[in-house]
Amino acid sequence: VQLQASGGGLVQAGGSLRLSCAASGRPFSGYGMGWFRQVPGKEREFAAGITWTGSYTYVADSVKDRFTLSKDNSKKTVFLQMNSLKPEDAALYYCAARVRMGTNWRYQYEYDYWGQGTQVTVSS
Repeated sequence: VQLQASGGGLVQAGGSLRLSCAASGRPFSGYGMGWFRQVPGKEREFAAGITWTGSYTYVADSVKDRFTLSKDNSKKTVFLQMNSLKPEDAALYYCAARVRMGTNWRYQYEYDYWGQGTQVTVSS
């Protein structure tokens, strides 16, 4: 399974971006997809996650009410809509797929596949 993240770029504070993560390769019917972000010198942190059924989404407090998730099962793609972006949202965003439900969306070790990351830059 390969994950391809895209949609990053440069945006002014208050602007919006939509990230995409497309899964390809062998048939994948795992549990869900998560988005993480990382700033140089800091640990990678969880941002949001969604189950493939769409029945459950989980968004970190730091991005709550600004980031939303959606999906297109036919294209095996998950979208992260980021609104009202702040300079502190600037990071390298990774998508990751989890095969099992696990215990906590924040636990990176519970993800089985990772994308290459897409850079988000927010100018103040």
